[in-house]
Amino acid sequence: MKFLYALMLSLLVYQARADIEYRDFKQPEQEQAYQTLISELRCLVCQNQTIADSNADLAKDLRRQVYEMLQQGKSRQDIVDFMTDRYGDFVMYKPALSLKTMLLWLGPVLFLVIGLATVWVLRSKPTGTEAALSKEQQAKLDSILDKGDDA
Repeated sequence: MKFLYALMLSLLVYQARADIEYRDFKQPEQEQAYQTLISELRCLVCQNQTIADSNADLAKDLRRQVYEMLQQGKSRQDIVDFMTDRYGDFVMYKPALSLKTMLLWLGPVLFLVIGLATVWVLRSKPTGTEAALSKEQQAKLDSILDKGDDA
């Protein structure tokens, strides 16, 4: 019976192990650059997660790639350029302002302006209840009002 408990506990321990990625950095600035980069790069597999937060295999590969490029002495901009050349602007959470990303950056402001203009136009348009009556309509209305409830 003890053998079965030991076997079950060992299976649970195997399931509970966590993958810990250990990266050795020569300088604290490199580690800071690594942490900043992996928190700015989007996981291409997961929905709305950075590669720092994701456990997907592709995110692990991208973290390893960033680490290796930093170890090779490449700058932050070199790594960002490499990633955007390979995966497009989608890989960055905050893509650079360029002609391709102009709609992304200016779209919300554009939609706000269009919405405010629509509200302004709709509010300034006459509702039609204030339209003047013709003389014939006014005379008919007066006769109806003069008769009152007797009619």
